[in-house]
Amino acid sequence: MEILKHAHSGLRWLFLVIIIFAIINAIRKWKSGDKFEAKDKLISILALAFTHTQAIIGLILYFGEEKYKGFSEMGDRIIRFYAVEHLLGMLIAVALITIGHSKAKKAGDDKAKFKKIFVWFSIALLIVLISIPWPFTIAGAGLF
Repeated sequence: MEILKHAHSGLRWLFLVIIIFAIINAIRKWKSGDKFEAKDKLISILALAFTHTQAIIGLILYFGEEKYKGFSEMGDRIIRFYAVEHLLGMLIAVALITIGHSKAKKAGDDKAKFKKIFVWFSIALLIVLISIPWPFTIAGAGLF
């Protein structure tokens, strides 16, 4: 389990870089009216893939950790954060990114595709940033 914890924590940085890149790419091309090309689709797919990879690792950790079974320590702020707030926030973000990717794929014109990626991914990123256990919000949480 320890290796999965480190992978989950370290991969968040790759996820953040890719999702921020996807958002910047989308807003830049949405505003300039550029065509939606294969590389734009790839960026969206990579963001989606990293999101789902993080979710799978996180769920394995969640259901594999004894301390989250039964929620016996819900009075403990740190346990509650991981057992409820982190889990719920991240699952919502995964859903938003998945919906955003799907809506962009189905959008009629290129401008609409970029707008959908920008809007849905940005909302998801905000939720992710709130739900990450940063060292300055959770005692004992690290950057890696």
